[in-house]
Formats: sequence, C-alpha cells, structure tokens
Amino acid sequence: MTRKKNITIPVSIGYGLTDIMGGGAFTVIGAWLLFYYTTFVGLSPMEAASIVAIARIVDAVVSLFMGSFTDHFYKNYFGKKFGRRRFFLLIGAPLMLVYALLWLDGMSYGFYLAVYLAFEVIAAMVLIPWETLPSEMTKDFNARTKLSTCRMFLSASGTFLATFIPGVLIAHFGEHNANAYFINGIVFAVAFMACVFISWKVTWEREITPEMLAELEKDNVKTSWLEKMNSVAMLFKDYASTLKVRAFRKHLAIYLFSFTAKDVYNTVFVFFCVYCLNVSSALAGTLLSMSIVGLPVTLLAGVAIIKYGPSRLYMFGYSVMLICLGGLFLIYQFPTDNKVMLLLILAAAYQVGRCVLEFTPWNVFPFIPDIDEMISHQRREGLFAAVMTFSRKTTVAIATFAVGLLLQSGGFVKGSQVQPQEAINTIAMLLFVGTSVLLLFAFWQATTFHLNKKTHGLFVAEVERMKATHDAKGIAPETQAVVEDLTGYSWARLNNLPEKAPENAVTQL
Repeated sequence: MTRKKNITIPVSIGYGLTDIMGGGAFTVIGAWLLFYYTTFVGLSPMEAASIVAIARIVDAVVSLFMGSFTDHFYKNYFGKKFGRRRFFLLIGAPLMLVYALLWLDGMSYGFYLAVYLAFEVIAAMVLIPWETLPSEMTKDFNARTKLSTCRMFLSASGTFLATFIPGVLIAHFGEHNANAYFINGIVFAVAFMACVFISWKVTWEREITPEMLAELEKDNVKTSWLEKMNSVAMLFKDYASTLKVRAFRKHLAIYLFSFTAKDVYNTVFVFFCVYCLNVSSALAGTLLSMSIVGLPVTLLAGVAIIKYGPSRLYMFGYSVMLICLGGLFLIYQFPTDNKVMLLLILAAAYQVGRCVLEFTPWNVFPFIPDIDEMISHQRREGLFAAVMTFSRKTTVAIATFAVGLLLQSGGFVKGSQVQPQEAINTIAMLLFVGTSVLLLFAFWQATTFHLNKKTHGLFVAEVERMKATHDAKGIAPETQAVVEDLTGYSWARLNNLPEKAPENAVTQL
C-alpha cells in the first residue's frame, strides 16, 4: 500500500518530465517529419502523410483499450507490485529509443510506417496512464494545478528544445544534409528515456479501495466468447458514457479544435517559410524555437488559471494566435525589408497564445473525473484519458492526411527546392484558413465553459457531502446550479427525485 505523500515542487517536476517526451517528440514530428520525408527520403506528400495517419488511427484504437486496461491492471501481479498506472512508465522508458529510428535516411515506406506505428503505440502506453496520475496522487485543486503547471512548463521546455535543436543542427550540417535529423533523433530518444524513468520513480498511486479489494478476492471464472463480446460492448458503452458529461463534451471540443489548429500550423509552417516566404528551413526552426517564451508564460498561466479560470485563458490564447496569423498574412501579401524582424516578433507572440492553448486543457482534465463521479459513482480517470487520446489521435490523423492530400493535389513536387505557384497558394491557404477556422470553433466553445476553481470546489464538497449524508434535498441552490451545469443533468435526475421546473440559472463564475 502507498502512504500519503505531499505534492512538492521536486515531485511535480519529476512527474512533469514525461511531457518533455509528450511535447517534444510530437512537436518535432509535427514540424519536421513531413518536410523530412518529402525533401530527403523522397516520399510524396500523400505517402508521408499516410504514415502519420495510418499509425495514429491504429494507435487511437489501441489507446481506447489502454485506459480501461490500466483502470483494472491492479488485479494482476505486476499491477500490485509496480502500480496499475506506473508499471507502464517503467517498461516504456527503454522503448523510447525507438524514436531515433524514425530519422534514418534511405529506408523504405514500410520501414517508416512500422517504426512510426511502434513509437505511437509506445507513447500511448506511457502517456495514457501517466495522464491519470494527478487524479491518483491528490484531490486538491491547488496541488493538481502545481503538478499540471510543472508538467506544462516542462512540456514548453520540450517544445522549445524540439524546435531549437533541429534548427541549430540544420544550420551546422547544412540545409541539404539528412544527418542533422538523425542526430537530433538520437539526442531526443535518450532524453525521453531518462525523463519517463524519472517520472516513474517519483510518482505514486492512491490506495486500493475496499471495492477493488473485493474484486481482487473474487474467484477467477472462465468466460465464454459471448461474455467476452458482451464485455467489449460494455467497454464501448462506457466510452460513449463519458460524452454524457457536459463539462467533458465542451472540454473535448475545445481540446480537439484548438490542438488540431496547432497541428495544422506546425505541419505547414516550415513549408510556408521555405516556399512562400523564401527563407531557409534553419530560420523556420529559429522561428519555431521562439517557443522559449512559453517557459515564463506557463508559470504565469498557472497563476492565471486559478484567478481567472480556464475559459478566459482559452479566449486570451486564441485571440493572440488569430492576431498573429493576421500579421503573417500581411507579411506574405506585402513583403518588406524588415521581414525577418517582424517574423521573429510574430513568432514570439504566437508562442504565447500557443503555450496557453496547450497549458489549459491538461490543467482542466484532472477535474473532469470528479464531475463524472457524481453521475457514475466511479473513478474512471483511465477511461477519460483514453477517450481524449483516441479523439486527439484520430483528429491528428485526419488533419495530417488532409494536409498531405491538399499539398499533393495542389501540385507540390517532392524533393524540389522550387514549387509551382499553385502549390505555394495551397500552403498559404492551409496555414491561414485551416488554422483560423479551427481556432474560431474552439473560441466559441470556450465562451460557455464554466469549470474553474470556485465551481470545482463547490462540486467536490457536494460529492463528499452526499457520500457522508446521502441527503439529496440538503444541497444549496448555488451548488445545485453548478452541479447541473457541469454534469448536464438535473439534480432530480442525478438523485432519482421527482422532476420540477428549474429555479436557478447558471451565471459565469
């Protein structure tokens, strides 16, 4: 059994180190992989994009089962000994070395597909259980925010390193040397392995409840194929049930629209710099490395999310990004001698918005299972993490494939340093229209998202009160309004009481 421990800064840092892999690996992949495969390996945009799309769709399906699998992993020897979540960090650490193989030059399409698929599955095996650990380690809003803030600070560090180091290596080895990418892959693979291992070492999981112990004591009974099929059907029913939670539906929509917007931007940005603005890929790397501004912004966002709530942070971040896209459009349409300086300023400002975009959803996520507990009377962190990961990977696959399809249909010529005007127009359209439309959808959802420190505190207090008293009629009017808004259910329906006309309206808190 694990004794209760304090969430200290060193513990929070140790936990957050894994997001150097989560943020860094996929930043490099998003920004450079399609460019590398089409420029050096000789794959077409469709072939390069299909590698990412196929791997992430397969991985998305695997991720669906991973969450539920970790929820119940305490039943076997390894789960008892190493933890139902943390076991996967322990075995995932050495497997991070697979990342370096993505950047080998001169291999076949099948090789790149197999390696990328393997890395996606390994990353999901680590990230899904790791994402549940704040909910395992503490219920306190401020303690979870400390964990999430350290996580996102280190994620921002990983994002910076993932953009800065490739730019330095490309400048050192030259624009047309593939060795820069392979050396970059080795450096990050070793770093990812160390980070995941440290996270395993410093984290813990909550005590096994009496309900879990009762399930452990049940006799193992062989199940028929029909029972197994029913079990799988019930699992998908459980996944669908997560969408009944109103706060999660809004959270998921905000997360998917905003992160997909960021993915489209990252995927197209190097192409845009090289072919639309006629600057070097090394400069593109320098512009992306302005993500270093995310380090202090993450610390400020950790304070702001407590004071102002997630909704206002979302709207601030999206507004900054949209303004910067407008600035890039003006530079593209009206070239100037001060182009590089203006690009650096816009790149730095964009990274402020991008950092807030990435910071906020994963600070919100640990509180979603608390909302669900009022409805399901269960702790289902793994289930929600799996749904988020599945949805994210599916949308990334679709977005990446769409970018590759549009690039190829727009006349992009693989391996060429000069592109036809049709291809240049397509790249610009993807950057400006694709990113902006997705951000606007996320902005729209954020305006009605009411989960924050105050509403969460009221909600958790009510959950604990109900556990202690079972008095459904003793709820305060303000708390009832919060519960109904966040769950999407009336209080009467949650407690099997006779329905009556609502008396309270939810206001922005």
